[in-house]
Amino acid sequence: MKNCCLLSVVFLFHLTTKAQESYSAMTKKALSTMWEAEDSIGYKTSLQLYEAAFEKYPDSIDMLGLYKASVLAGELGDLDKAFRYLTPLSEAEVDDYGDPTWQYIVGDYSGSEYKNLLQDRRWKVLQATASKKKKAFYQKLHHSKDEFFRIGNQPLDETQSPEDLYHELRGYHPYLAKDQRSYSIFFSVNDTSITSYFVHLPANYDPNKKYSMLVFLHGAVRYNGLADFQTSGKLGGWNRFYTKYAEKNDVILVFPQGSRQYNWMVPDDGFFMIPAIIREIKKSINIDDNGIFVSGHSNGATGSFSYLMKQPTAFAGFYGFNTYPKVFTGGTFVENILNRSYINFSTDEDYYYPPAANDSLSRLMDLIAADYEDHRYNGFPHWFPAFDESEPAFEILFADLATRKRDPFPNEITWELDDENYGNVDWLGEIKLDTLTEKAAWHRPRNFKIDRWLDYDDNDSLVVEAVEKWAFDFPRKSGKIQARYHKNTFEIKTSCIQSFQLRISPEMVDLNEKVKVFINGTLHYDQKIGYDKAFMLNSFEKNGDRTQVWVNHIDLRT
Repeated sequence: MKNCCLLSVVFLFHLTTKAQESYSAMTKKALSTMWEAEDSIGYKTSLQLYEAAFEKYPDSIDMLGLYKASVLAGELGDLDKAFRYLTPLSEAEVDDYGDPTWQYIVGDYSGSEYKNLLQDRRWKVLQATASKKKKAFYQKLHHSKDEFFRIGNQPLDETQSPEDLYHELRGYHPYLAKDQRSYSIFFSVNDTSITSYFVHLPANYDPNKKYSMLVFLHGAVRYNGLADFQTSGKLGGWNRFYTKYAEKNDVILVFPQGSRQYNWMVPDDGFFMIPAIIREIKKSINIDDNGIFVSGHSNGATGSFSYLMKQPTAFAGFYGFNTYPKVFTGGTFVENILNRSYINFSTDEDYYYPPAANDSLSRLMDLIAADYEDHRYNGFPHWFPAFDESEPAFEILFADLATRKRDPFPNEITWELDDENYGNVDWLGEIKLDTLTEKAAWHRPRNFKIDRWLDYDDNDSLVVEAVEKWAFDFPRKSGKIQARYHKNTFEIKTSCIQSFQLRISPEMVDLNEKVKVFINGTLHYDQKIGYDKAFMLNSFEKNGDRTQVWVNHIDLRT
């Protein structure tokens, strides 16, 4: 009897799965018909396809289907039918993606999508109910944000000795347990613009334990907009494997929302957001300062690569799926990777960046002995993470993340810049350029040519196009520093650099002995350096880093 019951369950599961697949196929056809429709005849055909799917597979009806059917019926002037589909949609709290259903009634696009319903008394009723739901939703968001940032009362004792203050900063721990696993957090872009980021904590988050954190940057920045909230839908779809392996490895996930103007690629207006979001999260969640990572897909992968090139200090490692490896706001100084690492997951059918160019980049990375990997997956287009076959790539990513740690006090730093906003990397800071001097002989660009690119023709077939372009642009003159230290001696080479700052930690030098600084072979500093409490506190406030705690600095001119 037990075996019979088991077979029945398996059979029913098989039938249910088949029904869902068939329903999905029918509604997908209905949706594509709607997109291709040029007049009411096309809309009517699309609606008929949706209704056929509803009738044949009533147990598979989803919110998206109801939504599209209600919009089509309204557009065709069949108001009774529109409300028949819209009412159960509005009565649910969330849709299939975890988004609140009040958005369908009082969202940004409801007035245009349901323009034929606006004067109907039934619309007024739905609108009143949806407005109440919206108000309660935002009240809950604000409450959860307050709870997320709640910390224990642990004021710093600024009257104690500098040495004791240093150790207090290193051990700073105001963290409390959290009521939820997922939080949507408002984030102010500027005085008039707000967006959000979504935080997902490991199961059984323990505030007494330090956690690694992975920030995921979405793609298609030109087609996205700022959003003042996000939902658990971020954890599914193309992100499902991030969620799966973060769960296995106790990794905190963060999903920021960018837009055409404010993002991590181009223009530079939004580049500050990710470091600022990380600093915010560190205030309330016990993050391992040496275990913060960034990944992304497409434009998001380009953003990950850009943080590696321009602002890597907060991060331990960088990843990207289908990356265009280029800084679009200035020069791409590939030797900056020598301070960190990058793992790229590329495909051979990618229109965004051609496989031959990825091969050239790999050869360049080998030439400079960079910590760089490119994993090629053949037979897949640009949207590789959408496929189940992408899962092994995520296994590689999280295996690397689990073992990689940032070195907060590296013995060597190589840094090139053409924008003083990005004149900080680990223990080098406040770098100022001198673009009037000649470059040193060792200061030369790294680049390669690209002669083939993939693109889709009018028949949606992938074709190879001949091109002639350099991989990187260098629109401005740059400066470069190569620096290293051993014990208490710093040896620094500069090219086109006017001045810079050495940040000092007791983990790097013996403060009881003199510190020597040689710049281009000339001794510029030779004396003891102690603690500067004001600088120490200011740096900690700006960076929120309990590992890279700077106790003083040396200002130097070349």
